[in-house]
Amino acid sequence: MKSVLSRLLMLVVLVALLLSACGPAATPAPTQAPEKPLRVAIVMPSSITDMAFSQGMYEALVKVQQEMGGPSKMEIAYSENMFKVPDAAAAIRDYASQGYDIVIAHGSQYGTSLAQIAPEFPNTTFAWGTATDTFADQGIKNVFAYNPSAEQGGYVLGTIAALMSKTGVLGVCGPVEAGDAKTYVDGFKYGAEQARPGVKVQVTYTGSFSDVSLMAAAAETHIAAGADMLTGSSQSVVGAIGVAKEKGAKWFGQQWDQTSLAPDIVVASQVYDYTSIIKDMIAKRKAGTLGGVAYTLTLANGGLTIKYNDRVPVPPEIKAKADEVIKGIIDGKINPLP
Repeated sequence: MKSVLSRLLMLVVLVALLLSACGPAATPAPTQAPEKPLRVAIVMPSSITDMAFSQGMYEALVKVQQEMGGPSKMEIAYSENMFKVPDAAAAIRDYASQGYDIVIAHGSQYGTSLAQIAPEFPNTTFAWGTATDTFADQGIKNVFAYNPSAEQGGYVLGTIAALMSKTGVLGVCGPVEAGDAKTYVDGFKYGAEQARPGVKVQVTYTGSFSDVSLMAAAAETHIAAGADMLTGSSQSVVGAIGVAKEKGAKWFGQQWDQTSLAPDIVVASQVYDYTSIIKDMIAKRKAGTLGGVAYTLTLANGGLTIKYNDRVPVPPEIKAKADEVIKGIIDGKINPLP
């Protein structure tokens, strides 16, 4: 009886083995290819450490990269010190040819070149500023534009400078009378004049975004004429800040927090924050919109902020006036341009 049972058990095992051998082979789970990182390139007229125009955009890109998960999710390439427009145009075209998803031409002087290049790469998203033209009227659909309302923070800083000044004379060192450089200067001057009727605001344009020596000379001239509060725009203001530091004048920063350049004299800075528009451009591209939107940085949307330097105290009543002005601009009760 035991041998019969043993034979039956062996027969069951043998049948089970035969059935498993004849069954379909297990299909391995498909391997998913790793997601390619978003590739972003930026072409800039100055360096990524200029404490002004270019650093603001570069640092915003790095911040977005970190929020997305690092270089494996978002790759950043850059070309800096592209003062010459033909060199910048070549770099813009080269990045597009390499298949970068988004190419940022960070300079209003690059607009004409971008309008020629963008149609050649219809699957690439381009962005440029400071500007408001997306070239949609030319049939171009893959260009974003961005522009800071620099006059807003300029008006606020002009208010503070006028009320803090002991001499009643302010000096403004401008680069080229165009773009956000001009609107900042106009806003600063108007804010100062509204806050303190009779204040004297001296404005000088050097004609260059990059000439540090001309900026230094402009600051020398303003201080010699009695200015005790100075401001200026562009990467070349390091020259003016150096003179202000040497002569004991106060400085108001523009585009980036410039406190570290002269911690004892920088009162406050208007800071550009491009992170929200970068995120929106990325989201729109993923949704199939490659351009056609003009962004504006304002005090209301957080694209512009006023950053104070704690080492240079602002009297409470003056800071309260600045807060009142900021609220008025946001509410639309104050027009920061004449």
